[in-house]
Amino acid sequence: MILVSISDKMSMYTKKVMELFRNPKNMGEIEDADAVGEAGNPVCGDQMKLFLKTDDRRITDVKFQTYGCAAAIATSSIVTKKVKGKKIEEALKLTKDDILEDLGGLPEQKVHCSFLALEALEDALDDYK
Repeated sequence: MILVSISDKMSMYTKKVMELFRNPKNMGEIEDADAVGEAGNPVCGDQMKLFLKTDDRRITDVKFQTYGCAAAIATSSIVTKKVKGKKIEEALKLTKDDILEDLGGLPEQKVHCSFLALEALEDALDDYK
């Protein structure tokens, strides 16, 4: 039997991913959100919820709640950082590649987390409509 320590598993992530995992940006809930989106993966168990506050089609505040691994938390955090202050139309253009680039990449088995973060954003933007 081979045992892998948590620190060995964490070493597969970039410094940026680990920074956002340890100190996530925009984590929390917006009580009077204009839109809420959710996404989850039943296989890995990750769950994401994204809250948007808007003014004149601009995202003025965004928060997230994520239950998941370091990649799930980091991708949620980076999505909120990238869309805060943007017009709805600009936020709709965000891609998985944008997220992966900002994080310096993710291990192949964790790339699905970037899809989940985008799904939560898209669900919130659909809720906004």
